[in-house]
Amino acid sequence: MLRNSRRKRLVVREVQQPVFHQRYLDGFLKYITDELQLADNTIEAYRRDMRRFFRWLGSRSVQHLDVNILADYVDYLHKQSLAASSRARHIVSLRVFFRFLQIEGVVKDNPSELLGSQKLWERMPQVLSPGQVAALLEAPAENIDKLWRRDRAVLEFFYATGCRVSELVNMKIQDIHLNEKYCLCTGKGNKQRIVLLSKSAVAAFGQWMQNERPAVMNRNADGLRESAVFTWAFLSYKGHRIRREAMWELIKKYAVRIGAPSSITPHTMRHSFATHLLAGGADLRLVQEMLGHASIATTQIYTHVDMSRLKAVHAKCHPRG
Repeated sequence: MLRNSRRKRLVVREVQQPVFHQRYLDGFLKYITDELQLADNTIEAYRRDMRRFFRWLGSRSVQHLDVNILADYVDYLHKQSLAASSRARHIVSLRVFFRFLQIEGVVKDNPSELLGSQKLWERMPQVLSPGQVAALLEAPAENIDKLWRRDRAVLEFFYATGCRVSELVNMKIQDIHLNEKYCLCTGKGNKQRIVLLSKSAVAAFGQWMQNERPAVMNRNADGLRESAVFTWAFLSYKGHRIRREAMWELIKKYAVRIGAPSSITPHTMRHSFATHLLAGGADLRLVQEMLGHASIATTQIYTHVDMSRLKAVHAKCHPRG
């Protein structure tokens, strides 16, 4: 239940000036942080979405918006060449924002509820073939890459666990149990799940820990050797926790090296993990649990991905395909 009585309500006058947009944004961010208790990455995504919306809105007041104007904004996002998934998230951000305005008494109705369903914006995820994954995992090479053991361990973990990039960045050494061949992933809403590790992932992480990580720790220029920074499973070259952006760059670097599409991202590895499990006969519920999906409907998209692959094989190989 929302604790409206404990929070000072916004006082917004009927003045159409961009300066008031910041008040709305500040109140909205406090609402999704304190009351909805959304994950940090979700909060940051909503912040970016609403800033883009306010730039587009200009001096117009949110109190006078209707579904037609919001539809113009969705059309604007489409013309900005945003991915379908990004446009879908922008719509969700608008819905939560207008729900907040309703709670505050700024608007009576929520025009964003009349926008198209998020289902209309879904698209099939990009998936690598098992052969492409095998080549990608072997791409980091000694005498070529500075931290080739770390990079190989990162790639192995992405494919072995299906982790989101934020989950891998925030993974700690104590979360990884090599002898038992599993790790703990902390996902959205700080929910933890157990994910098994492959033999190659265990071996790669052991090589990184034994042969590269000590030298990386010694390079830390801030003298933080006893600090909690060294509890992180994966570090940068200079001994700091590896950044999300570095993970993306790492994936793209090795994708280019093996001749894979440059559009590959860490999420491609997650998609490939799920699709290959289902293709191998894994139960959909188990894949849902390993991915950390709250709803099985989210996981079901991978059954469609695999069905597309089967149809392609059928069309190519069947005499009457």
